[in-house]
Amino acid sequence: MALTLLLATALSWYYMVFAMSMNMDPVQQWQLYDIVMLFVMWAIMMAGMMLPSAAPVILLVEKLNQQRKQRHSSYAPSLYFMLGYLLAWSFYSAIITLVQYALHHLSLLNSMMVSANSTFTAILLLIAGLYQFTPLKQACLSQCRSPISFISSQWREGIDGAIWMGFKHGQTCLGCCWFLMALLFATGVMNLKWILLLTLLVMLEKLLPFGEISSRIIGVILIASGLYCML
Repeated sequence: MALTLLLATALSWYYMVFAMSMNMDPVQQWQLYDIVMLFVMWAIMMAGMMLPSAAPVILLVEKLNQQRKQRHSSYAPSLYFMLGYLLAWSFYSAIITLVQYALHHLSLLNSMMVSANSTFTAILLLIAGLYQFTPLKQACLSQCRSPISFISSQWREGIDGAIWMGFKHGQTCLGCCWFLMALLFATGVMNLKWILLLTLLVMLEKLLPFGEISSRIIGVILIASGLYCML
C-alpha cells in the first residue's frame, strides 16, 4: 500500500510539474471541454496535495488489514479506503471548478486563473485566516491529527465500509483544509510554488507535534496579509 500511495502522489505531482500548464491553456470560451479539463486538473492537484498528509491514516488501515489477513479474518483492501478519501476531494474539485467558472465570469479571476481584483484577494485571505480559528476548523484538525481515534470510532466492514471510511476521513480533511486550498485563487491556481507551500502547510498542521499551534500562526499570517492587501 505504501508503494501505491507513493506512486499516486508521484504521478499527481508529475502531472502538476510537467503536464498541467500544457493541458490548461488560458480559458477564453469556457466550453464543456474547458470545464472538464479544469475539473481533472483540480482533482489531480487535490490528490497530490492531500495524499501526503493522509498517509498516516491510510497506512494505519493497511496495517490493521494485514493483521486481519494474518488471522484469516475478512478485510477490504486499503485501496478502497484511499479511493473513498479521493472521492471526497473529487466532490470538492467539482464544486471548486464551478466556483472558478463563476469567479471568471464575475471578472474576479483572469484567463490565467489568477486573482484580478485586490479586494477579492484581501477578502479571501481574511476569510481563510479567520477560519483557522473557528471551532469547525479545530475540530476537523484534531480528528486529522488522531488517526487511531478516527479508525476506532469509524471502522466499517467490507468494501463499502472501507470506501465510506475513506470518504468520511476525506470530509474531515475538507473541513480542515478547504479554505487553504481556495487560496490558490489568490496566488494562482497553477502556481507550483504556492501549491507546494500549501501542501507543506497542510502537512505541518496535520503531522507535526505543534500543528494545532501552527494552524493559528498561519491564521494570523493570512489575516495580516489580507489587511495589507487592503492598504
